[in-house]
Amino acid sequence: VCMIAHVTAISMPTLHRHEEEKFFVNAEGRKESVPSIHDPPTRELSVVVPSYNEEERLPLMMDEALDYLEKRQKRDPSFTYEVIVVDDGSKDQTTKVAMNYCKKYGSDKVRVLSLVKNRGKGGAVRMGVFSSRGKKILMADADGATKFEDIEKVEEGLRNLQPWPNQMAISCGSRAHLEKDSIAKRSYFRTLLMYGFHFLVWFLCVKEIRDTQCGFKLLTREAASRTFSTLHIERWAFDVELLYIAQCLRIPIAEVAVNWTEIEGSKLVPFWSWLQMGRDLLFIRLRYMTGAWQLETRKCN
Repeated sequence: VCMIAHVTAISMPTLHRHEEEKFFVNAEGRKESVPSIHDPPTRELSVVVPSYNEEERLPLMMDEALDYLEKRQKRDPSFTYEVIVVDDGSKDQTTKVAMNYCKKYGSDKVRVLSLVKNRGKGGAVRMGVFSSRGKKILMADADGATKFEDIEKVEEGLRNLQPWPNQMAISCGSRAHLEKDSIAKRSYFRTLLMYGFHFLVWFLCVKEIRDTQCGFKLLTREAASRTFSTLHIERWAFDVELLYIAQCLRIPIAEVAVNWTEIEGSKLVPFWSWLQMGRDLLFIRLRYMTGAWQLETRKCN
């Protein structure tokens, strides 16, 4: 298995942007160049929302997020933000739906990055992170399963990690406290898959975080740049590799309980998705262990 993992390893997925991905369309319909994670930050917060065929679920999440962000900005005019919706090669009207918010709030606050082809959730988040302007960067799922106001909890978790080594720290939203309730509503088969996945995460990769898969994570700009520049996995298990990289780099990580509601329309196919993630977990550990993957930093171009 070690030999297979090593021989089949691709050193790094391409970080090259297609020509169309080097621009976003502003509220007036004109193209503007995307910024870079390597530029100095000009906003307090960037919210990256990976979206694939999310025309139905995205509005609820965007309404809640922008309502919170606008109220917070009114309370504190020094607070600045941007929301980056990354359309991961959707086949529906996700881009059109997101552009309606861009036109309503302005392209300085809402930006839509449309990827030419589907990269996977991890690849979409990375492209959004690499195009962000915030001092802190929040990953937030398009389904709105986590209450957006819980960002204050993960922000507190981030502050409690100070002093941040090299300005790097990560605060993860967590659903671990809801596990007992979720088990009561799940089938035995799905419960078994969940426990099996949690065991593999603990045994192979990440030992200190109980819930690695909650899509509500807050990173300092430096931590986001360092971890996403090293990331290899672009599909569902990317969160685990992200935290594995952070642990290897000794980046402090907080886990904070957040409110979470299961929303219909999940893209996960229970058995096959868990099987793919299990394979990815094994390969994460073996490929780093055998040196097929390295903790190297690269720039997106």
